[in-house]
Amino acid sequence: MAVGRRKLRNPLALAVLVLLAERSPMHPYEIAQTLRRRGKEHSIKINYGSLYTVVQNLEKHGFVEVADVQRQGNRPERTRYALTPAGREEMLDWMADIVAVPVHEFPIFETALCLMGVLPPDEVAALLKQRVNSLEVQAAGLRGALRKLCETLPRVLLVESEYQLHMIDAEVQWVRGFLEEMADGTLDGLDGWRTWHATGRLPQEWEHLEDEDHSRGDTAGS
Repeated sequence: MAVGRRKLRNPLALAVLVLLAERSPMHPYEIAQTLRRRGKEHSIKINYGSLYTVVQNLEKHGFVEVADVQRQGNRPERTRYALTPAGREEMLDWMADIVAVPVHEFPIFETALCLMGVLPPDEVAALLKQRVNSLEVQAAGLRGALRKLCETLPRVLLVESEYQLHMIDAEVQWVRGFLEEMADGTLDGLDGWRTWHATGRLPQEWEHLEDEDHSRGDTAGS
């Protein structure tokens, strides 16, 4: 089953299936505590208040089932859930898809980059420097959390945090290189960008770029 056609696409649902594959049965509170102990909030958007709804949806689709109901003294009943055969199949298929098949996720920073020309170059440079500072703080915090988690968890359970750090470092390196090109004037199109904001008009050499692209496309299609 392809990722886009799944009955459930919430990554938190996948995390629940994986934890139940590790250890069943479990109560939603146990699942939440396990995710918290492993620091998974750095990689999965975890809304602990909605975890019960996620479990209920998994049960609705036959991926988990009630294993037992516990009661201790005057405490409320605790329903524990187990993975079903259909849930195991869904989990394995889902995991195989997302590990093997790259999906373009349209990060919001890419959106900003493709539209940044509307801002003056000097303002963009200042904002990118601010972004680099924020990313470095974020990376430092993540490194600290990773070191702490490594004291109790094996590396194999923390590789997603390593990946995040590498992605942050790569973004910082790219942004710094882009800023250097802006500073030394070697960025292709920088003069036209400045002209646009100085005069309010697109540079002449930019005005017909879209027309030329369309013409090439029409020629290629004929």
